[in-house]
Order: sequence, then structure tokens, then C-alpha cells
Amino acid sequence: MSSTVNQAHGADSWHREGFLATLRAANRSSETLRAYASDLEQFIAWASDAGCSTPAAVTTRTLRRYLVFMTTRGDERTSIVRRRATLRSYYSWLVERQLLHDNPALRLSAPRPSGQLPKIVVREQLDHLLDEDWGDDEWALLDRAVCEVLYGAGLRVSELCGLELDSINFNQGLLRVLGKGRKERIVPLHERGLAAVRLWIEEGRDEVKRSDSPEEALFFNRRGRRLGTRDVRRILDSRVERGHIHPHALRHTYATHLLEGGADLRVVQELLGHESLTTTQLYTHVSKSRLQKVHRQTHPRG
Repeated sequence: MSSTVNQAHGADSWHREGFLATLRAANRSSETLRAYASDLEQFIAWASDAGCSTPAAVTTRTLRRYLVFMTTRGDERTSIVRRRATLRSYYSWLVERQLLHDNPALRLSAPRPSGQLPKIVVREQLDHLLDEDWGDDEWALLDRAVCEVLYGAGLRVSELCGLELDSINFNQGLLRVLGKGRKERIVPLHERGLAAVRLWIEEGRDEVKRSDSPEEALFFNRRGRRLGTRDVRRILDSRVERGHIHPHALRHTYATHLLEGGADLRVVQELLGHESLTTTQLYTHVSKSRLQKVHRQTHPRG
């Protein structure tokens, strides 16, 4: 069992606020902070039910039981891998702060990601999403601009929501994007995307902006606040004629279409903001799988 240097008791015996404060000081994104906080709260609730009232009461065996619990419950492997990473970071932080002597998560293994290919948007849905006439009211202008930017620049939803008015350079057709780890990158946006954003700014944005709205934000929701990830999901759900499109699927589709069009893998890596080329290489498998599917469906001996 892990031994403790400082046997803290009381409301924050798990030192959750100190851990999250350290993450905030490291300029982690709001999405990352929410994920860490949620992962930690879920584990603390489970551990408390299992009789562990402090982090010092948790052993490697306890953590392994937690992984088994999530697997048995049917959680996605990617979620389990992420929560395991949260626990490793959390217990490393406790040791670094001398709140624990030993790190029970040090040798904690987790299931490997399944390698499931990312889903892309089918052509009919994409055509409907980008070509359908939604009208010219302020919300139609917002929805059009959001969809064009998501697909046209391949942004993560959190990156789109974080765009500022000065993030877009209309003369050069470029977006300045703040990605994971607060890393900035520059990505191009096509003419239709630029036109949709310009129309939103000139004819829609001021109509929904309120006195307490953030002056610098590019996109607002119906409460006049900065657009959030849930707002984006609602936009897609309301604009897709049949079925469902997850916002991240537009990013997958963007990458796949670039590679199918002959784009260099390292260029796509740069555009997506991937640190590792291995992550980008997944899309080459997506393209190959689509080619195989077309071959099977169209070739006489497919």
C-alpha cells in the first residue's frame, strides 16, 4: 500500500484542487482540464465506494480493479486509456509534491486502443450539410460558417470554439488556430469558407451579440456566450437531414479527402496539428479501406 508523507483528511483529502491548479498553471486547454477533472472525480467516487478515503489508501491492485471495472462496464478503450493517463499524471503529481512516497500508477497498464478507423461523412450528408439553402437569418449564417470552417480547415471542435475575430486573415485566406498544448498553427481556408465567415461577421454576429458577450470571440451561441462544443453538436444535429454527424467526423473527412486528392502526409500532419506522424498515418488506412470498398462494389470480380 502507498505510504503517505502528509496524511491529509477532510473535504479535499485527495488534493484535487491542487492538482488541477497545476494543470491550469501549465496552460492546459479548458477541454483538457474538464477531462482531467471528470476522470479524477469518477475515480474518487469509485475508490471511496471501495473503501479508499485518501490517495494513500490506493494500491496498484486497486487501480487495476478500476480498469477491470470500466472494461466490464463496457467503456470505450480510448476512454479507459485516457483515464489511466489521468491517474498516472495525478499520482506522479502527488509524489512530486511529496504528498506520497510511492506511485501506485507507475506500472499500471491499460488496454491498447482498438485501432478502429475513424468514421467519415458520406458524400450525400456532406453535400446536404454544405450545399443546402438554410436561409439568411443570423442563425443560418452562424451554422453555415461553423460547418464550412469545421470541414474546410479540419479543426478540432475546441479549436473552432476558441477562434477570435483576429484569428482570420481574409486577405491571405488563413486561420490562426490554437491547438492542443496551446500550440499555434496556421491553416488555409477555402473561398466559400471565408465568404461564410465574412457574412456571419457582417450580417449575423452583431445581431446575437449581447452586452456581456466576449468582445474577441468569433462565434456566439444563442445566449450570447462563446460558442461551445455542445452548441456545435446541436448545430450539426439540426442541419443533418438523415442520420447523425459527429463534429470530429468532419475533421476525419477533411484529412481523408486531402490524402485521396494526393496531399503529402507530412503536409496533412501540419494542417491537423498532429505531433506524431503515426497519428496522421491512420488516415492512409481509411483511404485504403475506402478504395477496397469501392473495388469490391464495382469490379466484376470484386
